[in-house]
Amino acid sequence: MPSSNGSSTKSGIITSNDGERRIPSSTRPDGSKRKEIKIRPGYKPPEDVEVYKNRTTEAWKTRGAGEIPGAAVIVEADSKASNKNVKRREARKKAKASSEAHEDGEEEQTTSVEAETAGDASKENWRSSVMVDEFDPEVEKEKQARTLRKKLRQARDLKEKREKGESLLPEQFEKVIKINELIRQLDNLGFGADGEPKIS
Repeated sequence: MPSSNGSSTKSGIITSNDGERRIPSSTRPDGSKRKEIKIRPGYKPPEDVEVYKNRTTEAWKTRGAGEIPGAAVIVEADSKASNKNVKRREARKKAKASSEAHEDGEEEQTTSVEAETAGDASKENWRSSVMVDEFDPEVEKEKQARTLRKKLRQARDLKEKREKGESLLPEQFEKVIKINELIRQLDNLGFGADGEPKIS
């Protein structure tokens, strides 16, 4: 029997000094003996196979320990994009300041360079300038009247179809029923039954 001074693994396989691998004999709970088992060269039992460790999973498990991600590497990049963004922000601030000054009645003298950058900023911010415009009730009335005229025209067309004997869907029939309500809403907005503005 070879000497058993070698190393042992998780599965209980002992490698002897001469390189032979085996599971030593042991005693069962009932007192009987298990025989010694020889392991063929190259065999690795599942208990001894190392588990694959994913870097992402390991990072997730250790997320609370260590530094804050991204905090250690704060380097200001002087790229074209960052410079462009800085210029845009400055132009927006200047445009906003000049528009506020114009509202107060105070006219500031700006150089041609500042005027160009403010003009560029206004081109870039056309959406925000549209949103900033004041609320005009006449424009809103006109929009509402336009939608009501369209609904009224569609309802009248459906009414003519019904009078000709065509069948209508329930949704279409509801539109026909609402003709008087649409006329009343147009009247409240100051428009006639045909959708034209009333002359006062």
